[in-house]
Amino acid sequence: MAWDGSPPNGDVIDIEKMAQNIKNKLPQFKGSFLVVILVFLAMLTLFSSYYTVEPEEVGVVLRLGLYSRTSPPGLHFKLPLGMEKVYKVKTKRVQKQEFGFRTRVAGIRTEYERRGYENESLMLTGDLNVVDLDWIVQYRIKDPLPYLFKVYDVERTIRDISEAVVRRIAGNMPFD
Repeated sequence: MAWDGSPPNGDVIDIEKMAQNIKNKLPQFKGSFLVVILVFLAMLTLFSSYYTVEPEEVGVVLRLGLYSRTSPPGLHFKLPLGMEKVYKVKTKRVQKQEFGFRTRVAGIRTEYERRGYENESLMLTGDLNVVDLDWIVQYRIKDPLPYLFKVYDVERTIRDISEAVVRRIAGNMPFD
């Protein structure tokens, strides 16, 4: 049986009538769609206009990429939708970096991992002996602006400087 383009029940489809029905309902749809978009933008603005700084942190606020202010711990407000961006820096916490080992599990019986870190702990002394030194560097961030924007990779820089200083001290001293 060949299909002749008419519906199976014999009714005739009036395309012009269907198009008119859609056009009549479209203004109602446009209005509700506009309300949904406005509610979405209002919620996005509301949720992007506040931030919380924890007790051990300070917040550095940039407005359009330029430094605006530093905010203390607590609830604060900012310009929404990405006009202001907040970077949180832990200034009250003592940071540490370990050389020659890494802490695997901290606690009453701390466990350390020593394998794979020999390249940073083996050093040549002033009398040409080889020593294996393990040390820890502890530091606290005093000013968050230079920490964030003056040095490219702060953690790597601290590691490199610490290793250079200890190697220089070990290189200038005899083994004894």
